[in-house]
Order: sequence, then structure tokens, then C-alpha cells
Amino acid sequence: MSKIKITLQPSGHSFELESGETVLEAALREGFVLPYGCKNGACASCKGKILAGQVDYGVYQAKALSEAEKAEGKALLCQARPLGDLVIEARTVGAAKDIPIKTLPCRVQKIERVADDVIVLDLKLPANERLQFLPGQYIEFLLKGGLRRSFSMASAPHDETVQVHVRHVPGGQFTDHVFTKMKERDILRFEGPQGTFFLREDSDKPIVLVASGTGFAPIKAILEHAFSKGVQRSMTLYWGGRRPTDLYLDALPRQWAAEHANFKYIGVISDSLPEDGWTGRTGFVHRAVMQDLPDLSGHQVYACGVPIMVDSARRDFVVHCKLPESEFYADSFTTQADSAKPA
Repeated sequence: MSKIKITLQPSGHSFELESGETVLEAALREGFVLPYGCKNGACASCKGKILAGQVDYGVYQAKALSEAEKAEGKALLCQARPLGDLVIEARTVGAAKDIPIKTLPCRVQKIERVADDVIVLDLKLPANERLQFLPGQYIEFLLKGGLRRSFSMASAPHDETVQVHVRHVPGGQFTDHVFTKMKERDILRFEGPQGTFFLREDSDKPIVLVASGTGFAPIKAILEHAFSKGVQRSMTLYWGGRRPTDLYLDALPRQWAAEHANFKYIGVISDSLPEDGWTGRTGFVHRAVMQDLPDLSGHQVYACGVPIMVDSARRDFVVHCKLPESEFYADSFTTQADSAKPA
């Protein structure tokens, strides 16, 4: 059987598919980094357009790819398997191309419970190892039975440890272990870096960062990297939660705002109670952005958190606030419950 050839437009790059591979798997194997996030058909980050040829669309969530989008020729490249030669319209992400993906051991150096349901883990790599990554990318912990769990790195590349923020999902195999059994000096294994959520430094546009819950983790990495490099672009963070305790490191962005004239922070709470004493912004976090910035045509947006927030922000910013779709970068935090289901 002849090999299937995949051609990317507008770059014109091409590569061949190995048996059983998805378009994304083949592209990554050949060193062409296409936008992606969850890799399980739930987040829509890898959506591309089929210009010629046909695919098996695979298993995915209907919210990630609508029937109308399929009719327009769009597919989720993490799930799509070519049925013959393909020509695809998809952006390549050059900055991530030359960063090696490693499998490494790490030691739990510090466990800090910053909220009832959030733990910050600081992980120490072996003395002779260094993890090269772009701030905003994630790692996958390798668990028994071949299971993997993905967590964004909350540390910047210049930090001495790798930090992740773990929200407790009751019944979750990994998070239950973190909250009940994990001890300092425990050994974990992970693979990374992964993902294409990171600051595009070749632009001078003002930056809007939108986080919900532990979606703050990669945003923290991006901002601390930007501060360390002296980035002078205007940067505004909107961090949303249901209750004030969901903004579990609220003092940190407040400190950044006091120290950096080009940075502004707005906390947004949707379901505060009288006893919370919350006096800040209320409602949905992406709506607060729309109220403050009705015209996003000259901005870049970086959104991270639960799928409903990311999906709503993508739709409403593009449709109502004139944001170019190519300037919306996102990492949608899917859990095992969000894993791909038949559409």
C-alpha cells in the first residue's frame, strides 16, 4: 500500500503518514508543530480545514466540531485519519518545533495547599537535567497502567523547579493521590513539554489574559516570563472564579500590578455570598472583558480554564468584539470526564 501524503497550506510543507496515525500525530512526528491542546477531541485547539481529500473524523465531542463546521471542510486534526492524500489549511507553530519532548523523573520538593481544593506542587528535576519549554506549555504525568494526566506548568523557564497547580477532582485517580497520599520527596515521571499555548513574542499588540480557576497556572508562567524579559506590551489579566477562594493566589497578581506599570489585574467572581465580603467585579469573567474592551480588533487574547469559558470567550470575542480569530490562543482544561465521546 502506498504511503499517504499530507500537504500543509499555506506553508507548502508535506509529510507522509504511518499506519494508524492521526494527522496531528504524523505532523508532530515529522517535526511540524500544529496548534493543539488536549489531543482527545474535546478542546478544538487543533481545528484545521481540509482543502482536498477525505478523512475519518474519529471520535470527538460535538461541541468541539459542529456539523456546520464539518460542512465547511473543518476537522479536528488530533482525531482525523486520512483516507487518502490530503491538503490541509493549518498554521504551523515554529517556536515549539525545536524543543525536544523528554520523559523525565522528578522529585516532589514542596506541597503547598493554597485552597481547600487546590495544591501547588514544586517538582525538582535531576541535577544533570534541564527542561526546555515555552511558558504556558504543559506536561503529562505518566501513571500506572499507561494512564496520563496533563497539567500546565505554572513556572517560567528560568525557575529552578517545575510548578503545577492541582485542583482536586473527587474520585480522580491522580488528584485523590495528591490530596491524600503524596509526600515530599516522592518520585514522579512525566513527559513534556506539550502544547502550543504560549506567548507570541513577535507581536507588539496589547495582551488580554483570561483565566478561570487553575487556568491561572500557565498564565502565571507567561506573565513571569514576560516580566523577567522586560516585555513592555500592555498586559491585562482577568481571573474568574465562582467564589473568592477560587482566586487562590490573588495576592500575587495584585503584587505584579503594583510592581509593573504595564500590567493590570481584574478579579471577577460569579457566585459570591454575603459572607465572602467580595467588593470586586461580578459575573462571568469573559463578559467583564467585553464590558471593558468592546473592541478587541487590535489585541491578542490568551484564555485558559474550563471549556465553557474558553469556548464562550472564543465565540463572543470574535463575533462581538472584532477579535481576529488568529489572535485568540487558548488552553482548554479538559478532564477525564471531558474525554472524547462519539459526536
